[in-house]
Amino acid sequence: MLDQRAEGNFSSVTGFVLLGFSDLPNIQGFLFGIFFLIYTFIMIGNGLIVIITRIESALQTPMYFFLANFSSLEICYVSVTVPRILVNLWTQDRSISLLGCATQMCFFLILGATECFLLAVMAYDRYVAICNPLQYPLVMNQKTCVQLAVGSWISGIPVQIGQTFQVFSLPFCGSNQIKHFFCDIPPLINLACGDTSLNEICVYLVDILFAMIPCLLILCSYIRIISTILKLPSTTSQFKAFSTCSSHLIVVLLFFGPGTITYLRPKSHHSSGTDKMFSLFYIFVTPLFNPIIYSLRNKDVIAALKKLISKKT
Repeated sequence: MLDQRAEGNFSSVTGFVLLGFSDLPNIQGFLFGIFFLIYTFIMIGNGLIVIITRIESALQTPMYFFLANFSSLEICYVSVTVPRILVNLWTQDRSISLLGCATQMCFFLILGATECFLLAVMAYDRYVAICNPLQYPLVMNQKTCVQLAVGSWISGIPVQIGQTFQVFSLPFCGSNQIKHFFCDIPPLINLACGDTSLNEICVYLVDILFAMIPCLLILCSYIRIISTILKLPSTTSQFKAFSTCSSHLIVVLLFFGPGTITYLRPKSHHSSGTDKMFSLFYIFVTPLFNPIIYSLRNKDVIAALKKLISKKT
């Protein structure tokens, strides 16, 4: 995988090896089974949410429109990384081409940025619904919802393409073994030769733009939401308002917590073990729990699911 053509003192890497879980040789089959089941549940669960929010008339509201977008995003998000993980575990062939690695990382970063923006948009939707209920139909009209959704999907594309190009412009020498189960920025920067401080600064700046700013917007929205809820006259009204926000807030914590820790730590503090552990959260845990959280805590979604099942049976 290393082309020995001299470029200064560096070798030109033509491919990588994703070590993944190679340090656990005795449980490769077990890991394949677990990850395959989780991937199947993610696809079915999020797919059901997309279907019922499209066909059930009671769910034709902005909140469920954004939820359908979020579930569609989760399907795309896991499909960028998990199938490759399953192939590596099944075949034990962990090689990946330079182009394949760059493509995987680029789509992973773009979809990650989309998730950050979409979670912020969903928080704004809840803010308008609770803090300005009379203006809600006017503010969150169909045109605005579509524009917010499209903006969330495409906003990160140019920046993340640029960041991917910058990472893969680094000189790689020596080992081409990535101590991770997919192509991500921290393990690739660890493989690079020379000074990577500029790349680390760019990672921090992009994180501030695509993670910290949406996170602050979500925080501000919930400060206003909680303040408004506490002013409601009855406990029943307060509970109902909290229940419409709690599911989204849980998903926000599951996604932003591990992701922020992974990308904002300096290079010297990165280790393959901790990187893989935190990555498992935003690759598997959030997409898996998203449909569970939104269905079990939402009477409208449960009613729509029962209606769909009764029609099929």
